[in-house]
Amino acid sequence: MFPALTDEQRQFVHTIRELAQSEFRERALQYMDGTFPWENMKALAKLGVLGMAVPEEYGGLGLPVFDTALVLEEIAKTCYVTAMAVLGEVGVQTRIISHYAPDAIKRRILPGVCSGDNILAICMTEPDAGTDVANYKTNTDRVGNKLILNGVKTLISRAHEAQMFVVFTRVDKTPGREGIGCVLVEKGTRGFEVTGTYHTMGGENLHEIRFDNVELPPENLVLEDGFRKLLSAFNTQRCLNPSISLGLAEGAFEEAVKYVKERSAFGRPIGNFQGMRWKIAEMYRDIEASRSILYRACATANPFPDPYLAAAAKVTVNEMSLRVTSEAIQVHGGYGFTDEYPVSRFYRGARYGSLGGGTSETLRELIGKRVIDKTDPIDGILALEAF
Repeated sequence: MFPALTDEQRQFVHTIRELAQSEFRERALQYMDGTFPWENMKALAKLGVLGMAVPEEYGGLGLPVFDTALVLEEIAKTCYVTAMAVLGEVGVQTRIISHYAPDAIKRRILPGVCSGDNILAICMTEPDAGTDVANYKTNTDRVGNKLILNGVKTLISRAHEAQMFVVFTRVDKTPGREGIGCVLVEKGTRGFEVTGTYHTMGGENLHEIRFDNVELPPENLVLEDGFRKLLSAFNTQRCLNPSISLGLAEGAFEEAVKYVKERSAFGRPIGNFQGMRWKIAEMYRDIEASRSILYRACATANPFPDPYLAAAAKVTVNEMSLRVTSEAIQVHGGYGFTDEYPVSRFYRGARYGSLGGGTSETLRELIGKRVIDKTDPIDGILALEAF
């Protein structure tokens, strides 16, 4: 029910924790203006973190989703921007290439991912379609011995830093979800243009990208008629996104505990007041309950997580993170509203969780339909096979 950590996992997590606490914490504020955390990424590459989703034969560690979530959790405790940058290397785009791309493409791209020299970006959302994949307008046509890509993608991370873009696209104008596949586009390809930039409250920059008659070789078509495979890989994101939310909540919680010990009012530490102790207790309870469902969801990955347990974990952890980071600000009083204390950064980062990787509303619909359709009148919830 709850996965136990091996000695190797504990040691790896401890190593990441030491690096994050000693180096990333002090640099976190400087990345709030949209600066990409290259220094942190290079340090993580040396430890093998950026290759966690890359099979060993291509220079990576080939670690499961659970291990990856543990590492992202630790990084997010100190720097949301760095955690999101790492997610781009260990998340769905890398796993799509690792599982579905031809061997020649894997050998060309994946070693650079491990070293931190090949930053990846995924292009899914469009100006008029996010969750509504069936209405994606971006399209790739086969024309002779080449592919022609046209369309616009928006709210894309790392557009200026990435060397390779995994683009969800319709193929040959095939309608509906089943017409969706994906292609790889290298930075600098003619017709590729970054046309807009949005600075986020979490500190990252997001971008709009236009593909105008972009010519690609046929081998860059990784999947056609591949929506189900893409969605299976995307379920990984529904475990890794909330692992960042969990780390943000834990980071804010640790700051709150430290503050109630140090701050005094009416002649004693504020942690001695029952009202404050109850806040801390609720934050702790919320974190631990959410951790349980997230770790269980991660442990189902083979190679990708159970879609319904991952959805339930994402909604639970995303919304918990907002509550806990908000309470951490309340514990700090007016100081929590300033940039001098990291709790405001944790809160701003936490707000992204329930937007990316599937909104809470979309996932509740997914879960509700599954429960109504599959709950057995005799076996009840056990029939859902989420255990």
